[in-house]
Amino acid sequence: MQVLLIPVTPFQQNCALLIDETTGRAAVTDPGGDLDRIHAAVKEHGVTLEKIFLTHGHVDHCAGAASLARELGIPIEGPHEDERFWIEQLPEQTRRFGFGHAEIFEPQRWLDTGDTVQFGSETLEVYHCPGHTPGHVVFFSRANRLAIVGDVLFAGSIGRTDFPRGNHADLIRSIRTHLWPLGEDVTFVPGHGPVSTFGEERKHNPYVADHLIDVA
Repeated sequence: MQVLLIPVTPFQQNCALLIDETTGRAAVTDPGGDLDRIHAAVKEHGVTLEKIFLTHGHVDHCAGAASLARELGIPIEGPHEDERFWIEQLPEQTRRFGFGHAEIFEPQRWLDTGDTVQFGSETLEVYHCPGHTPGHVVFFSRANRLAIVGDVLFAGSIGRTDFPRGNHADLIRSIRTHLWPLGEDVTFVPGHGPVSTFGEERKHNPYVADHLIDVA
């Protein structure tokens, strides 16, 4: 699987184009805006975009989802249903942050831990990881040792929990119980900033490193 990062919106959110090189089919994660960049990447790589996967309902991650789905006639899968209240606030969020207009939408599938999503010949596991937002999900490709973690975890940091229904203890628990068991060799794509590995964060992240467990 090839992964192409497409920074979108003024927040430079890491939208990812996931390409199944065997079939030429692709999925896009968190198309928060700048759809012209996404269309250009799809065209440049000569792939067929067949699904949209969402980690959570914040404006920079999903404001472009409804428009892209309608333009291409493709389904939206994710996040968890606990994000419904964020998605219902999209018009207000876009006005507040100057994103233009975004539509309220209902994904074709709400997702939870134990679910999988597919595109082409690729399968991604789903993990419900609340804390940053209550319905945040993470996508994991076991075959490719790759996770799309949205705003749960960053290189050297973690997601904010001061938004409505955010919870710091839940976020730490999500990282330690859902992400760390996947393996230290897993490379993850965060919602913002550079990629890293779970092993690197377990050693050096000042919020969730292993040596902090006894004092967390």
